Amino acid sequence: MTIEKTNKQTLSFCQLWNMSFGFFGIQYGWTLQIANTSAIYEYLGANAEQVPLLWLAAPLSGLFAQPIIGYFSDRTWTCIGRRRPYFLIGAILSSIALVLMPNSPSLWIAAGLLWILDTSFNISMQPFRAFVSDLLPKQQITKGYTIQGFFIGFGAVIASLTPFFLNHFFGITNSSTSEHTIPLTVKISFYLGAIILLFTVFWTIFTTKENPPNTIEHNSQSTNQSLTIIGQEILLLIKTMPNTMKQLAGVQFFTWLGMFCVFLYLPTAIAHHIFGAIIEGSPSYTAGIEWAGFCIAVYNAVCFIFSWFIPKIVRVTSRKATHSLCLFCGGLSTISLLFIHNQYLILIPMIGFGIAWASILSIPYAILSDSLTTKNTGFYLGIFNTFIVAPQIVASLGLGWVMVNYLHSDRLLAVALGGVCLVLAAFLVKGVEDPANNNQIDPEVTCCDLIS
Repeated sequence: MTIEKTNKQTLSFCQLWNMSFGFFGIQYGWTLQIANTSAIYEYLGANAEQVPLLWLAAPLSGLFAQPIIGYFSDRTWTCIGRRRPYFLIGAILSSIALVLMPNSPSLWIAAGLLWILDTSFNISMQPFRAFVSDLLPKQQITKGYTIQGFFIGFGAVIASLTPFFLNHFFGITNSSTSEHTIPLTVKISFYLGAIILLFTVFWTIFTTKENPPNTIEHNSQSTNQSLTIIGQEILLLIKTMPNTMKQLAGVQFFTWLGMFCVFLYLPTAIAHHIFGAIIEGSPSYTAGIEWAGFCIAVYNAVCFIFSWFIPKIVRVTSRKATHSLCLFCGGLSTISLLFIHNQYLILIPMIGFGIAWASILSIPYAILSDSLTTKNTGFYLGIFNTFIVAPQIVASLGLGWVMVNYLHSDRLLAVALGGVCLVLAAFLVKGVEDPANNNQIDPEVTCCDLIS
């Protein structure tokens, strides 16, 4: 079935704001998940080597949910539109999971809720990304993604700071007699996330209308024949994958292996090694997790700010050189955490990590997009997503074994291992062929244009 999209009207700034406002709530909830899930697992009794496997839900749900939801939302039309039903379903399920997650009575219930939570976020995220191209004329596409990118960055910063602010500015304490009790600041943060997610998504649903499709064409071929043809075409496209995409695969593998190490262990490493926490649930552990949230806010803020300087650096150097330097900066900054014992000094490597994060979210996609034809862009971007998900699955399945046998269950060493992976990725960038170097393509790109 194909849907024809015509007669797109230019929208005002207020309309552009309304259509992406829901992404603030989605990113708020998703960042709470990233910043607190490992700590929640440890509060419930997980060992350091168990954490990667418990996180397996996140990459697997992204691997399957995004393409499936994208496929069906392309072919949906209801009384409330095409994408908005998915916003609504995803927001309701996410909000329920956000309320239940910090109240998990056991480790395995928390792991199950992560599957529900991450899948629900994907149900809303994928249609939100398509929403911009659905509604906006070509001349407003960049502006639409820029506003969406603003909400992504802003939501990440505010969510990361919420537990810290609740404790230090609103006087909410985390006193508890049990080491396996999840702190009150974390619980309230998740409750706020559920409320904000519902409010912002409902705001977008009620303030933004979708245009019904003008024509719908039904494929007359049988289902079996269509699936056969589709399968053959997919195999052919994989075989004829552009060289640039193949070269980026190695870069992306080590980049996201490194990022996942940081996502998994940075908060708990700060709690144990910088704040000296011995047991989970102690005041020092809770303070460390809160400070880790502040650190996550810092690197997201640096990412948001630095992304606007990337085009200028690229113009002076090149996309490859810029990406390599940023990855190298992030890798060294992450490794330097091994030598830091003061909570305030941690903010310095967070600046370097934020610089790498800005480049990771933009430059590989810019290089890739210039090597693809318009006809197959969607398919290859889907395949490119596996270059991100695959290393996360590898880390989920194998990092626990590495922790036990080589890293002595040391969380900080796992974070430093992530830094080593980023440095390896920086060296692999040299082997990537950038079409901009050969075809006089304008290499300018901003993070905000591409992270959505």
